[in-house]
Amino acid sequence: MPAHEFTLDDLKRILREGAGADDGIDLDGDIVDTDFESLGYESLAMLETSGRIEREFDIILDDETLTDARTPRELIAAVNAVLVPARIG
Repeated sequence: MPAHEFTLDDLKRILREGAGADDGIDLDGDIVDTDFESLGYESLAMLETSGRIEREFDIILDDETLTDARTPRELIAAVNAVLVPARIG
């Protein structure tokens, strides 16, 4: 399991690798509070993103994590909430 926490850079990399990036969206801009739908990532892209996060960080995200996390900030916080107890335990 990675020793670091899940960051915005991790999320951007995984989004690009899994679903690509919409030509009209600059993932390098200030996107932390922009909802995923506005960034061009809909449910299937987010399912792919979730699967990649789970495999890379060796965690399991519950279904509510994706439905509740509407922005990168919310998803990062949700992933880190699972990562921290996994590292401690």
